Amino acid sequence: MATVILFHSVLGLRKVETEASSRMRIAGHTVFTPDLYGGMTTDSFDEGFEIKQFVGWETICARARAALDPLPATTVLAGHSMGAGVVGEIWPERPKCRGVVLLHGLANIPARMRKGLPIVVHIADPDPFASEEALVSWAPMARTAGASADIFTYPNAGHFYTDATLPDYNVAATEKTWAGVLVFLDSIR
Repeated sequence: MATVILFHSVLGLRKVETEASSRMRIAGHTVFTPDLYGGMTTDSFDEGFEIKQFVGWETICARARAALDPLPATTVLAGHSMGAGVVGEIWPERPKCRGVVLLHGLANIPARMRKGLPIVVHIADPDPFASEEALVSWAPMARTAGASADIFTYPNAGHFYTDATLPDYNVAATEKTWAGVLVFLDSIR
């Protein structure tokens, strides 16, 4: 089974991450969900961006690195929305990661990565935080860099469609996403 670290969204470490980690644990995976905000949470994206600015990107990424330090080099990197951006910062430092799971966001593709690295992206279409151009160009760029990347889009779903506490929530897209993530994790163990 895989060891996974799941970085939270701009809203902080909330119930959606607990539920996501539970889904993966029930499937037999070991999952870590570090709190990159030091306990602060919100249900408002505007407030979330304020918290992000208050904590600071360097601190957020330092906390992510500290959470990863004791974990195996092969740990799967996963992130919800802003957490996908955290993955993008950490990824170049984790060349032996077993895979990458990006939910509700894209990550910068490292200049160098292990050939064949499996990556899966699950994202709304359209997504207000990922332009259509970025979405269309991302998978070819990942493949050019040597990754094995798949993007799954969910038409008419809101940005954070797996969070049952938000208006974006879409039960069908959520279930398809988590079925796909679990298949992906099983395929890379």
